[in-house]
Amino acid sequence: MSEVTYYFLGFAGIYVLMGWALYLPYRVGQLNFLIVACMAITAYFGGFAAREWGWPFIVILIIGILFGATIAFIFSLAIGDAPCFTVVIVGLTSVFIVKTVIENWRTLGGTIGFFHIPGPNNMLAIIYSLLFLVGLLVFRIDHSRWGRAASVVFIDRDVAVTLGVDIKKLGMFFQIISCSIAGMAGILDAFLVKSLSPEFFTFSMIGYLMCILFVGGYTTMWGVILSAFFLQGIPLMFPSNIASWRLVIYGALLVIIILLRPEGLITRKMLWSIKIKSPRYITN
Repeated sequence: MSEVTYYFLGFAGIYVLMGWALYLPYRVGQLNFLIVACMAITAYFGGFAAREWGWPFIVILIIGILFGATIAFIFSLAIGDAPCFTVVIVGLTSVFIVKTVIENWRTLGGTIGFFHIPGPNNMLAIIYSLLFLVGLLVFRIDHSRWGRAASVVFIDRDVAVTLGVDIKKLGMFFQIISCSIAGMAGILDAFLVKSLSPEFFTFSMIGYLMCILFVGGYTTMWGVILSAFFLQGIPLMFPSNIASWRLVIYGALLVIIILLRPEGLITRKMLWSIKIKSPRYITN
């Protein structure tokens, strides 16, 4: 396998995880950019623990997930039922603070970066094994009472309250799961690249994740998979002089999709239409 293919598959898998991390809180109408801050924190923790303390990968992975869950729990106590704008502001501020701390912390390499992170060589197998497990979790949540309650909250909060939905507990649940996935993604990113830079965890990543969510389709988990692989492949599909404009391409694509197909490329209606046309469904 070529190095280009290796990193394409690795980053695509990690961005699917991050796309799901953004997708879950949006099920209740919250854009939780705190996931980027969690990813940065766990990535640097994982790299430092592996290089300086010699901790094994599996221990670092578990602690990284717990870090994400703990951070989310603390924040969700205040913003579990907050409107989307408030959650966005908290997330953006957290990203700015974490990035600034890393840039001014010499132990973590500062603005230069953190390098020579040791780790397992079978990272693609690990990433896609975890991707499969997380995918099962997201699928189960989508088809559980949590998912049904989230659909009602997204459409009308007042109706959800009259039906007995505890919006704050529901929001806290989705935020905690979301940041746990982001914590996992941060560890995987550190061990895939074996180096870290604070410039990776910037507002451009937030824009990229927004593109993944809304281009693929925010009403279903499957849209994230399509858009993550497609967007990650854009630099490979075009000449370098065009690929260097990829951020502009992502932004233009996001605007076009929002204007022409607001629900994204893959929608629940589309999936339902495919399901009822399948031979198995017709037979049953």
